[in-house]
Amino acid sequence: MSTPDRVRKTVLPNGLRIVTESIRTVRSLSVGIWVKTGSRHEKEEEAGITHFLEHMLFKGTERRSAYDIAQSMESVGGYLNAFTSPELTCYYARCLDTELDTALDVLTDMVIHSLFPEVEIEKEKKVVIEEMKMYRDNPEDFIFEEFHKQLFQPHPLGRPIIGYESTVNSFTRDHLFQYIGEQYHPRNVIIAVAGNAEHDRVTALVEKYFQPLESTVTGNGDQPMTPYVASREVLKRPIEQTHFMLGRRALSAVDPDRYKLLLANTVLGSGMSSRLHQNIREKYGYCYHIQSFMEAFRDSGLFGIYTGTDRGYVDHMRELVLAELRRLREEKIPEKELSEAKSQLKGKLLLAQESMSNRMTRLAKSEVFYDRYVTLDELVAEIDRADAGQIRDLSETFFDEKEFTETILMPENNGQAGDAEDQAG
Repeated sequence: MSTPDRVRKTVLPNGLRIVTESIRTVRSLSVGIWVKTGSRHEKEEEAGITHFLEHMLFKGTERRSAYDIAQSMESVGGYLNAFTSPELTCYYARCLDTELDTALDVLTDMVIHSLFPEVEIEKEKKVVIEEMKMYRDNPEDFIFEEFHKQLFQPHPLGRPIIGYESTVNSFTRDHLFQYIGEQYHPRNVIIAVAGNAEHDRVTALVEKYFQPLESTVTGNGDQPMTPYVASREVLKRPIEQTHFMLGRRALSAVDPDRYKLLLANTVLGSGMSSRLHQNIREKYGYCYHIQSFMEAFRDSGLFGIYTGTDRGYVDHMRELVLAELRRLREEKIPEKELSEAKSQLKGKLLLAQESMSNRMTRLAKSEVFYDRYVTLDELVAEIDRADAGQIRDLSETFFDEKEFTETILMPENNGQAGDAEDQAG
């Protein structure tokens, strides 16, 4: 399908890509600098350096102090932030359309001219270690991290994005400059802008800041995907609830069957009308929240089911969850239920168009995974094309319970009779 006129793309001579979507009916912008590097590209001894570098780019440049960076967008009513994922790092700003120059100036200054002062490195190590403790104190964050580890280790996708205390404490200024030199070259960078901005104006500003930079031929360090083996792990901590996860490796972001799995996931555990919510929370009152979810990477993915419940309900809840998986394997989804799931997915896609940040993210991820803009019409057509027979055929192998990994985080005994692991089944 043809790209809409409002969406344009330019590739600079140094390989940097610029993608924009001009929306004349808004007064805002979302600007993102996306770097195709994440925690999966790190060596074992540098685990967490991508995330640490993301923090350090806010700590001062040749022209701006850390306070100046924060104040530069907030003083004009904007917002500045960043995130690191297993495969991508993004630095982004939301602002009024009058502040395009400011947003690009600040973001490019951070990415190209950060100084990494030694004193700030040592302070930020403490900050990141406190962030680790915060995640460990949150049972939901903790079990998600353990679940990732079970699914992917020894592959880097099984390591926490934030790294480990030992690796973070080892980082030096030289490490940061070396890593940014290897990964933050123009061929690894996409600049995405959505909102009331002209493509030619964006391109001119990006050329001004990035054109002098040359790309290197350094690879991004992708490691081949390791074999998957289903497993079970029971952990104990001083908490009140038992946290339960069940799942497996799943389809990549470019797998042609991903829309069928997305629809199966919607029926199974997306929202209050889903089968898991209705047949476990509403029917039995076993939990406050239960959901199924998907995450896609370039060459793999994950599917999971998460809930928190009383330790005494775990066995029955597991049986109920597995019964829903068998139902997907054995029975076609009724046409009415499938139609409603399709409407739910399409509605979410269309509602997301109200947000310039969502539009900017779609621009960038389309470029990352497909090297082109994937239109909404294409996505809707893929959703509509999937039928109940195709979804059942996929489910027949995908939802085989022998392929599912289980992670349980249980309360410590605290003097109660019985062994917690035995009670978990």
